[in-house]
Amino acid sequence: MEKGNHSEVSEFILSGLTDRPELQVPLFGVFLLIYGITLVENGGMILIITIDPQLHTPMYLFLRNLSFCDLCISLIISPKMLLNFLAKRKSISYTACAVQMSLSIVFADVECLLLAVMAYDRYVAICNPLLYTVTMSRQLCKQLVAGVYSVGMVDSMIYMCCTFRLSFCSSNVINHFFCDVLPLLALSCSDTRINEILIFAFTLCFTMSIFVTILLSYVYITSTILQICSAEGRRKAFSTCSFHLTSVVLFYGTQLFMYLRPTLCFSMDTDKIVSVFYTLVIPMLNPLIYSLRNTEVKDSMRRAMNRRLTNS
Repeated sequence: MEKGNHSEVSEFILSGLTDRPELQVPLFGVFLLIYGITLVENGGMILIITIDPQLHTPMYLFLRNLSFCDLCISLIISPKMLLNFLAKRKSISYTACAVQMSLSIVFADVECLLLAVMAYDRYVAICNPLLYTVTMSRQLCKQLVAGVYSVGMVDSMIYMCCTFRLSFCSSNVINHFFCDVLPLLALSCSDTRINEILIFAFTLCFTMSIFVTILLSYVYITSTILQICSAEGRRKAFSTCSFHLTSVVLFYGTQLFMYLRPTLCFSMDTDKIVSVFYTLVIPMLNPLIYSLRNTEVKDSMRRAMNRRLTNS
């Protein structure tokens, strides 16, 4: 970190989604509702998968971690955002900003990789069903989950070191509703070319390659499903994959749009809207996508409700 960095900026000011006073309270209400729904849905998904032995399979192990990820992303960003809608001074300390950025990167990376792991799980289940139990062993699943979190933490440390080595001396107003990498680079008075190259290269080589790999796996999955003779079998196979593919397109689409845009096309207002979608809306939508399209989750919910009614 450059000498004097702490003395130059001790805190940042988050400009938020809008500076129009008449929109602050309505937006607070909307995002409070989204936050509440996200907590209930993801917390409920984690609870249902944990307590129901029939859901103790590789797919639901990954789904539980996906819900945990969405829950954490919402907890990292939403409370401060909601507070700033009503606060006169929308400040965040230098340390809190670094922590918020670091944690948001960790769980964004974990979600990115979990979706890839879930695609591999579906590939094995549909293309090699006889070897599924052997291939997707409990030990391998635990190793995959541990690896996903390890990669997220390493990547987060790289981004944090590269970002907070910069000087922030011209202004401390972040044109965003949370501490994200791109608005911090825009605020810095240091040379940020290395950081921009790092972001572009990582997105192109890492995120894009994983996205393409997932799509290719679904080409093989679709080909295998079309060879199933039974119409009911094809319908069930497509059903188990469609909700995951929906989450993949939503998440990767917003990530690639945000970080692979040409510099000339970059707009902080557009960046805010896209950020709202992938940090707040997608964590709310994921449990709905998985529970509404998944009969096993719905059956588990019914069993849990029936047990509670019986006990009462």
